[in-house]
Amino acid sequence: MIKEKQIIEVQKSWGEGIIKIGSLKDNRSECENYANKFIDELYAFNSGEVLFKPTRCQTEQFRQTKPKALSYFISGKNRACMEDKGFALKPWTNVRFENAGLILEKSRAFCMGNYFFTDTKGNEIKAEFTFGYTLIGEKLKIDLHHSSFPYSNNY
Repeated sequence: MIKEKQIIEVQKSWGEGIIKIGSLKDNRSECENYANKFIDELYAFNSGEVLFKPTRCQTEQFRQTKPKALSYFISGKNRACMEDKGFALKPWTNVRFENAGLILEKSRAFCMGNYFFTDTKGNEIKAEFTFGYTLIGEKLKIDLHHSSFPYSNNY
């Protein structure tokens, strides 16, 4: 049975990885290498289908391949999706999760809530998330990632 502690550890690793990617933005080669490792370590692209819907996407909302996920996180001249600006390159100084609920099973888990990204000026941006995790060997990997901004009455 997957434990809540395992989910918290993966969330911590994810947040630390986003911060690290941004810290490497001035060394493109090192940034790309780390971002590739980040995706391989935390996402299940090498094991099966991943459903990834990042926050700041309008044209290509769904990113079901590793190159498209990488494009979202670090953009660049070889990006897979032209709208990408490199979300993880902001840079962010902190990422924190507030889980609203968890569903824990033997080899699957789901979690939803809010996560908060702090920029270098101390401004915090809130987004909503739903993550699905699958147990591969002894490691939890993300196979569902949906993120969006909170509802606004501007529609």
